[in-house]
Amino acid sequence: MQRILVIQTAFIGDVVLATSILESLHQQFPAASLDIVVRKGNESLFHQHPFIHEVLVWDKKSNKYKHLFQLLGAIRKNKYDLVLNLQRYAATGFLTAFSGASKTIGFNKNPFHLLFTESVEHSMNIDGTGGHEIERNHRLLQSICTDETKLPALYPSKEDDQAVAIYQQQQYICFAPTSVWFTKQFPKEKWIELIDNIPAQFSIYLLGGPGDFGVCEQISTSTTHQQCVNLAGKLSFLQSASLMKIATMNYVNDSAPLHFCSAMNAPVTAVYCSTIPAFGYGPLSSNKTIVETNEILTCRPCGLHGKKDCPLGHFNCAKTIQIEQLFNSILS
Repeated sequence: MQRILVIQTAFIGDVVLATSILESLHQQFPAASLDIVVRKGNESLFHQHPFIHEVLVWDKKSNKYKHLFQLLGAIRKNKYDLVLNLQRYAATGFLTAFSGASKTIGFNKNPFHLLFTESVEHSMNIDGTGGHEIERNHRLLQSICTDETKLPALYPSKEDDQAVAIYQQQQYICFAPTSVWFTKQFPKEKWIELIDNIPAQFSIYLLGGPGDFGVCEQISTSTTHQQCVNLAGKLSFLQSASLMKIATMNYVNDSAPLHFCSAMNAPVTAVYCSTIPAFGYGPLSSNKTIVETNEILTCRPCGLHGKKDCPLGHFNCAKTIQIEQLFNSILS
């Protein structure tokens, strides 16, 4: 294999989990030129990545299909030996099927899978028998790699580490309190209550993107903790990952920061509201705690990706989680 392309144009958490495939491919084919396709906005994850040759970017928000055909042209020009498609949607199936690669592998749920040289079964079951997402992805490699499944990995640069060193002068705890989906997000009032009870010797850092600044500011100004700092929108993806790596604990929802922790083997307490770990997106860190309601709710899970609001209006999957469940992870 001289040139290999991995396609994952979903949201950032999916891209972070896709890095486990990159780890395996690099080990199996260390001399190969390894590229990846991501959606616009996620390319910074691979800044100064040690074994990524090129990051191809698909702008989904502006002239989506025009850029798709431009991307196909770039892919065909690179003459890949192998294209691996981690997604099950038509657009990336189109890129894979018409890539010109001598070997194309994707999931059998992709509409274009009959045009791939190899398709692999994709299973996701509520009882967890479908495995973790990185295990599902690694099934695409079963005909070309014999090594065990690798963990995801991010590679912050020295500059990234230096950018967050100022925040690492004493013990600290990171919070990533937001999510794109309402039903995946532990309520703001609950985060405030938890932070109020964090011992004073810990600095508290609130993480997120620019769009999360408002919620994080409400939390930082409402808590009684004297060392709560809103860093939402102030750090890059890789700088956030670097900061999380040596935190005493990282509190996250079922969202991208959870997977940052997995990729950095950072300590993590993951809060699941409407979704469940059995979907295959659980934490992979060696120090991990999963928190979910102790109540038996017949409505949970109400969906794979979360929803804009609780379908039944009560949001008990979040409201019945007790603060003590989260607090215990820094006491153990």
